[in-house]
Amino acid sequence: MAALIFLAPLGACSSGSADTTVPVTRTVDAAPLVHTSAAGRVDPAKPFTVTAQAGSTLTDVTVTGPDGKLVAGRLADDGRSWRTTAHLRAGTAYTARIAADDGKGGRGETVTPFTTADATNLLTAQLGPDSAGSGVYGVGQPLTVKLSAPVKDAAARREVERGLTVTSRPAVTGAWYWVDDSNLHFRPQEYWPADASVKLAFDIAGTPVSDGLYGGAPSTLSFRTGDRVEAVVDAAAHELTYRRNGEVVRTIPVTTGKPGFDTRNGIKVVLGQEAAVRMSGETVGIAAGSADSYDLNVEWATRVTWSGEYVHAAPWSVGSQGRANVSHGCTGMSTADAKWFFDNTRIGDVVQVVNSLGHEMEPFGNGFGDWNITWTDWVKHSAAGGQISTVGAAEGAAQASGAMKPLL
Repeated sequence: MAALIFLAPLGACSSGSADTTVPVTRTVDAAPLVHTSAAGRVDPAKPFTVTAQAGSTLTDVTVTGPDGKLVAGRLADDGRSWRTTAHLRAGTAYTARIAADDGKGGRGETVTPFTTADATNLLTAQLGPDSAGSGVYGVGQPLTVKLSAPVKDAAARREVERGLTVTSRPAVTGAWYWVDDSNLHFRPQEYWPADASVKLAFDIAGTPVSDGLYGGAPSTLSFRTGDRVEAVVDAAAHELTYRRNGEVVRTIPVTTGKPGFDTRNGIKVVLGQEAAVRMSGETVGIAAGSADSYDLNVEWATRVTWSGEYVHAAPWSVGSQGRANVSHGCTGMSTADAKWFFDNTRIGDVVQVVNSLGHEMEPFGNGFGDWNITWTDWVKHSAAGGQISTVGAAEGAAQASGAMKPLL
């Protein structure tokens, strides 16, 4: 219901005004002078409009959302109509403040509250990593977003990215990569710093994304990184070098994939760990009973691909470890070394294979091969078209005051 309020001077944030030649002599109720599109619930896909009745003109219109922010709009040159030019959020309460002139020396204001209709097609996001890492992950762990519906249009993708906020302490430079229409990954230009705090949030609730699709419920996740752990497997030297925060902690004799089963080259990220797992050649297409078939119970297995590549205990090949590559693609080591590696590694840590005759690690779909994409190519797959800083609000304020050095 419209409410009569006293006329106040127009503020600097007014979205438009129209002059009148009749001197203002009295204050009137502006409600009868205007008509709005606020009958029932307003369609958020359409603009909210205000029209002056015959003989009257609009002198000012402002629309604010529940957060007090103004919604952009435009007043017609003749002062007879006004419309929003920015998108309205679905399921949101707004307040329209309207000032009008009756053309007879009277001016007044009225307030019209309205609410947009709820959206039926909502876009939500499943954020990763999940809780499998118990809140602490390795420095190679990418952020992932799985959307509830495909987003194909470039403008809609930009809207999704605007709703994704990554903050970290310390701050890093990073970027989003659209893997496909429903999946995005975020990674820094370099690995995350050790002992960093990271937060990912998705919030475009009620915001139109594309035709009929609106932002749904917000979601957030937070985690910390542990030490910078990097394991480099040299397939030619048959050796794994384990580094923690840049220091070599241990070198381990290993065996990798034999000819025809060569281990993938490239950077991989630990996906999970199993103290005991059954491995069967049939799961990777090796026929049971063939010369290369196997069916084994394996201990201390650290997974690096979804297709079944692990770093694990291989007591049956100790004689070849450090000497020759005899596995079916995994990195095998003694039981004692495998347990040590298992105990000193977590999800998100980095395992890199070099000097193998195998193909390169897949960028996506078989684990996290994100780090094998050059930074230049990575940034090109952001809908927003560039890299971003993960500086948080508090840290940003400190930087602005000169208390902290800005990112270069």
